[in-house]
Amino acid sequence: MNPWRGLKHIPYNIWLLAVTTLINRSGTMVLPYLAIYMNKKIGVSTSAAGMVLMIYGLGAMITAPFVGKLADKIGPVRVMRISLIVTGILLYFYSFITDYYIIIIVTFIWAVVSESFRPANLSLISFESDPAQIKTSFSLNRLAINLGMSIGPVIGGFLSQIDYSLLFYVNGSTSIIAGIFLSIVKFKEHNRNQSSIIATAGLHQESNIKHLESGNKKFAILNDRYFIIYLMALIPVCLVFFQFLGGLPLYIVGVLKYSESTFGLMMAINTVLIILIEVPLNSTMEMWDDRKAIALGSLLAAAGFGAMAISSNFILLISTIIVWTFGEMIFFPSCASYTAKISPDEKRGEYMGYFQMTFSFSLMMGPLIGAVLLDNFGATFLWSIAFVFGMISTLSFLRLAKKIKNKMLIILLRQR
Repeated sequence: MNPWRGLKHIPYNIWLLAVTTLINRSGTMVLPYLAIYMNKKIGVSTSAAGMVLMIYGLGAMITAPFVGKLADKIGPVRVMRISLIVTGILLYFYSFITDYYIIIIVTFIWAVVSESFRPANLSLISFESDPAQIKTSFSLNRLAINLGMSIGPVIGGFLSQIDYSLLFYVNGSTSIIAGIFLSIVKFKEHNRNQSSIIATAGLHQESNIKHLESGNKKFAILNDRYFIIYLMALIPVCLVFFQFLGGLPLYIVGVLKYSESTFGLMMAINTVLIILIEVPLNSTMEMWDDRKAIALGSLLAAAGFGAMAISSNFILLISTIIVWTFGEMIFFPSCASYTAKISPDEKRGEYMGYFQMTFSFSLMMGPLIGAVLLDNFGATFLWSIAFVFGMISTLSFLRLAKKIKNKMLIILLRQR
């Protein structure tokens, strides 16, 4: 059996979006080297450089829900076009700034504009995909991201040896090219067949439960108690996953004294696994209950990062990375798929915006928390906390799966 067979049924529009993402991500090189650029080129301290990254995370977190709502009003494709082209222009401008405080301001604006792409992207994927292929569609999107990220940062490393300004020019150019590509391609009109409509109705039954109980199909998103609980359950394990930017490199390079190149090799294993395995893995798991898949991904994250507490040699470290990489490959497509299924059609972008906000918050706080815990309490404490956080999310999603089944049974009995 062909493990990639699920890609045959992915809609044409999703493929166009994947190509756009690949073009854009292939030039992503400013953000991965931003802290080094601030430290070496601008001449600020390490903590001041870290503050710039935190400001970027803050901008990403703030923009997500508002842009999601905007995508519902003017369309996700238009939002993505604007985001890509304006981001490219901003990056050209960014390379000429040398004042730290102006950099802070422009970084915030850059984050707001650039990260507008994400919720619109998620919204379009969830709308264009038939229910049976939605998880595979999200996996294809992540494949495009990771393929691009296997190119951009590598090229950026060579360009930084020549002139850091080249990173901004190349990153800006690929962003604009992606925006132009998205402007000239023609998306096919979305038209689901009757079987897909019936399947969608079944997959949206959890959202319908809230409507049946309230008697009102238009509700404020912040009053959607189930969705808020779901987002809160995501945060602990997302903080764990983002240790690959915080606690993990500091532990492997700073504490265990492996070289930066060795750490890069370790992380390359993560990328290669995602490129080779994630799409067929999620195609195989397409019929899994998303909440159980999310719980499994959280459990593997807890086990993988938690095992760092007792891992110091190369083989053990590689083993832990493989474990949490499988968790990552299961977790992220499943939670995106589940968000699409429980969000009302008319508010899909807004829901995806709040969903993306949880990741932006984790991006902003996760690396910082990991660095502080490692610095003040040591590696064993950090990875033990990572295990606990991962298990909190695991148990939360198992409870949500059980709770919603009982709730659905009660509603059905009432209707009879």
